[in-house]
Amino acid sequence: MRPDRSIKIAPSILSADFADFGREIEAIEAQGADWVHVDVMDGHFVPNLTFGPPAVAAFRRHVTTVMDVHLMIAPVDPYIDAFARAGADVLTAHLEAGPHIHRTLQAIHGAGCKAGLALNPGTGLDGVENLLDMVDLICVMTVNPGFGGQKFIHSQIDKVKRLRALIGDRPIHIEIDGGITPETAPLMAAAGADVLVAGSAVFTGGSVANPAPYGENIRAIRAAAEAATGVMV
Repeated sequence: MRPDRSIKIAPSILSADFADFGREIEAIEAQGADWVHVDVMDGHFVPNLTFGPPAVAAFRRHVTTVMDVHLMIAPVDPYIDAFARAGADVLTAHLEAGPHIHRTLQAIHGAGCKAGLALNPGTGLDGVENLLDMVDLICVMTVNPGFGGQKFIHSQIDKVKRLRALIGDRPIHIEIDGGITPETAPLMAAAGADVLVAGSAVFTGGSVANPAPYGENIRAIRAAAEAATGVMV
């Protein structure tokens, strides 16, 4: 059975209206979002502080697609069960966040979630090969983690190409997080990515009172990515 390589758009609610997360999530899903991306930051591993398990549990009540929770925290292991109980479908931990990533991935699966592995822009693919049979998703950061709205780092395109070749036919998603727009989405899709996280590129111009621009933005990113792969879904 062929792995699902269709393009999936995962808006990051870090760019949503913080005073109205529930309706923002409902709006992006109604406008065509495939996944909902939640950036968890601890002010330690990255220089920002965002959401804990209670907030993620509150988001879960509004998510009907896939809740993709990106743990930009260190240490990771003590918090896996709490974020799993909060309702994460996918839990992604950073290779750089601790010395025992194999154990972390085991714990994520043990908590009943899909396991993701994130790589910072300065991290190569050394060591990833030994983890391929443990992951459901690999998230390539195309900005330095911590803040939205950063400039896309083009050197990551070649990393994604090499990663796709390394993965082969394994059913592992390649997710791109950072600087995704209709201009950069086709670059990453052509390189082999299939899950595109977008924050400001989705939420710019819209609101819960006027959600149509969210749909226009999602469709523009998707169309650009699909055109680069030659596969329209």
